[in-house]
Amino acid sequence: MKRLLIIALLGLSACAENPFRAQADETVTVGAPMSAMAPPPPPNATTEESFDTTSEEDRVAAAAVDTGGGERGLGTTIATLGSPTEPGFWLETPLVTAVTQGRVVAKNGKSANLELRPIDGPATAGSRISLPALRILEVGLAGLHEVSVFAK
Repeated sequence: MKRLLIIALLGLSACAENPFRAQADETVTVGAPMSAMAPPPPPNATTEESFDTTSEEDRVAAAAVDTGGGERGLGTTIATLGSPTEPGFWLETPLVTAVTQGRVVAKNGKSANLELRPIDGPATAGSRISLPALRILEVGLAGLHEVSVFAK
């Protein structure tokens, strides 16, 4: 059953291009990219666990809450699973115009530190989020998830 879900989600994520141009705030890259933490999944990956190649240390870092402040709220977006073959913690969103480090917070209060990547579309368009980030947020892989987005 999990295999069918992953295959279906892979197909859906390939169709998720948005033809509109982003009208969002520009941000600056700070710190080490969260996307560089994990190797790509093996070619024979079929389960949630085999697609998530992040280490326990990676997951702890992604889930750590920075109480130092300095974040800037960019807004909310509806996120769906992006390509499970793209490793690391990332969010492709029209809320940024340049790659930057950030954080997302789900409605359940869970948060994930990740790399914010720009995609074309209006600021109100949806976003795509990595499988490891969805696992940190504990919202499930299927469906649409509202997240608040912050730039660091």
